[in-house]
Amino acid sequence: MENSTFGKDILILEGFNLPSLSYIPSFILLLIVYFFIMVSNIGLVVLILRSSGLHQPMYLLLCNMSINDVFGATIIIPHVLRDLLTPDSQRVIRYMDCVVQAFCLHLHASASHTVLMIMAFDRYVAICNPLRYATIMTHRMVLVLSVWAWAIPLPLVGILIGLSVRLSRCRWIIVHSFSCSNASLFKLSCESVLINNIYGLGYTVVLLGSSIGSVTLTYLRIAMVCLRSKNKTLNRKALQTCATHLAVYAILLVSGFIIIILHRFPQLVAHRNVAAVMLHVVLPALNSLIYGLQIKEVRQRVMALFHRSKVASMDAK
Repeated sequence: MENSTFGKDILILEGFNLPSLSYIPSFILLLIVYFFIMVSNIGLVVLILRSSGLHQPMYLLLCNMSINDVFGATIIIPHVLRDLLTPDSQRVIRYMDCVVQAFCLHLHASASHTVLMIMAFDRYVAICNPLRYATIMTHRMVLVLSVWAWAIPLPLVGILIGLSVRLSRCRWIIVHSFSCSNASLFKLSCESVLINNIYGLGYTVVLLGSSIGSVTLTYLRIAMVCLRSKNKTLNRKALQTCATHLAVYAILLVSGFIIIILHRFPQLVAHRNVAAVMLHVVLPALNSLIYGLQIKEVRQRVMALFHRSKVASMDAK
């Protein structure tokens, strides 16, 4: 398709290369997953805020993750759903919409790391300094940590996207991608992107380095405390809460690394898209499931809901 067909502010999205018979099943599956993400995460936040027994630092910090998951899913999934029902020739996006989407996408990915960092700090204080936990993890500290988790990525991502927006454009096709990102933006330019690559590499090193470093040191310290402790109840509780956190963090880290690496290999675009789906679709669905079922009150509410449904179905018969 000729570039002249479109205005300078219109970009073409290549999207997924799926067989024609796969579009409708993919649409239905993705719609179900999106509905589950929204209901489970919003429901979890409402439950935590309405239940006074859950007004504990761990659960209040968990609200940041649920909000970020809803934010990330809403950035990606509605656009993908629309594109699955749109012919290839009409799959377009305005440049400024693409910029906003790229900014939100990177903010979501960065906040995923910072939120897990503050949750790791909470677990560190709870297990390594249990006697001082109440004095350290006050509501004010929870608020400060939550603001920090969102405020730190904002300027970093703003600079990252700003460096790409300053470039002139000589291309109009978002190649091999179902959504806009910083890489897809600066690939539209024929100018030198050396500054973009240097800042992008530095940004990635700082974010992942601080994330991996803090989480690793936190859990090494927790492991040392558990090994020295003969309290089986403490060790069981630590294992239960930390295992879920580490499982989510491992999925986040592996998906992020795969996406970064596969950007260097255009021929492996299908694999990169799968990793991106893992990061922006599967992980938000898993988070509410993993963390939600860990909370006793949530499990009780879910079981009560299933019980009422079962009773109602039996009465209907």
